[in-house]
Amino acid sequence: MRVASGTVSRRLYYREDQEVIDLLYDECMRSLDDIDHAVIGWMRRWEVPMFRGALFLVYVWFGILKVIGASPATPLVEELQGAMLPFFDANTFLVLFGLFEVFVGVLFLIPRAERIVLPLMAGHMVATSLPLMVLPHVVWTGFLVPTLEGQYIIKNIALIALAMGIAA
Repeated sequence: MRVASGTVSRRLYYREDQEVIDLLYDECMRSLDDIDHAVIGWMRRWEVPMFRGALFLVYVWFGILKVIGASPATPLVEELQGAMLPFFDANTFLVLFGLFEVFVGVLFLIPRAERIVLPLMAGHMVATSLPLMVLPHVVWTGFLVPTLEGQYIIKNIALIALAMGIAA
């Protein structure tokens, strides 16, 4: 009898312990859900401003580097410009292209300027993607193996995705 009552007693404690564990688990999951909803709410609130800020930063920074003659992309831009627009002065083109990038970057900060900036960005993306086809010796080391310059161009897919997030 003693053994049997001890067994019953242990089962009772186990059930009570399991109920406590279940309650703690449920409470933790509710807390995690609350945190999850708060983080998702914060992200939804700030996603478009952060997209705008990221595009502003990239466009203005890279544009200014071109204007002041400090861009590591200068040789690539000059080679593309020489292949596509040989009649245009390379230095003038580089400065104008940099100013255009700064302009696009600033437009990304202006709410409701999407109808202006998105077509400008689309043109910029076409122009900056041209080396993938026009200068393959500069951007590819092999089939689907980009050089650093090629990676620099291919990362524009992320910028396009950000712009689509703003437009949506």
